[in-house]
Amino acid sequence: MGRRLMEYTALGKTNFHVSRLGLGGAPLGGDYGDVTDEQAIRVIDAALDFGINFIDTAPLYGGGESERRVGLALKGKRNRVILATKAVVRGVPYTYENTLRSVEESLKRLQTDYLDLIQLHELESVSYEEAMEGTIEAFLKLKREGTVRAIGVNAGQLNRLLPFVREGTIDTIQTFGRYTLLDYTARDELLPLTRYANVGVIHGSPLCMGLLTEQPAPFLYKYPDKLAEGERRKQQLEFLRKGKSNGLVEPAMRFSLACPDIAVTLTGTTSVEELTRNVTYCDGKGLSAEDESRVLALFPGQPLQ
Repeated sequence: MGRRLMEYTALGKTNFHVSRLGLGGAPLGGDYGDVTDEQAIRVIDAALDFGINFIDTAPLYGGGESERRVGLALKGKRNRVILATKAVVRGVPYTYENTLRSVEESLKRLQTDYLDLIQLHELESVSYEEAMEGTIEAFLKLKREGTVRAIGVNAGQLNRLLPFVREGTIDTIQTFGRYTLLDYTARDELLPLTRYANVGVIHGSPLCMGLLTEQPAPFLYKYPDKLAEGERRKQQLEFLRKGKSNGLVEPAMRFSLACPDIAVTLTGTTSVEELTRNVTYCDGKGLSAEDESRVLALFPGQPLQ
């Protein structure tokens, strides 16, 4: 079933042919609740069976546990995926040496000798100059050597991504929660710029950190204003529910998956059932033209802070 449904596209200027739905690695590391090796392997195996060929992880997730579990699951199957991870863990300086060390440790956990994509994790933690002189310079060395095939940067704050796209060195960007039913500010400046520069776009958290489900991510309760604003915006999206329980999940997934400027929409899960459901939305059908117009008229230029 999954293989018949799955859509594929090009990831920017890379030569990667990627599934529109990718598997995000944070839950596999236990960041959202306890998970066993067996659970993680079961989800990854199911993803491969469904035709998902893009897996995104990071050393930050579960303190390396996500990478280790991905490595376990991909034994003998490494050539079936575009494998992406990130470099330099929060709190560690983004120097050239630290970046090389971070990648070396990731390769060991992932049980591979090359990465398809390496991304600078959390641009919010480093200045543009430091990133270019340290981490990006290290990435370029690794790319010349063939240890990595493509390089990218990751940030939640869209303004941190723009100078890297303009500079022209990177192949991909990754952001999260910025092309959702509650916040679609990526379409204002970032997506037109990536389209012009042919930089591949990876979008995480299409459900806006759970705000578009009945169970927002626990950490959001530390930000009551954001939670309240998210709930206020959800009330204006009632027309999308179509009377269904948890009825914003499908339109939210379709909204991101159908965006022509987003190559990969990530789903993070430890549930084969949830993964199976999300795969069914990979049939090329977005929101109706009328529903999309109504959504885009609600919160133009208004980031969910």
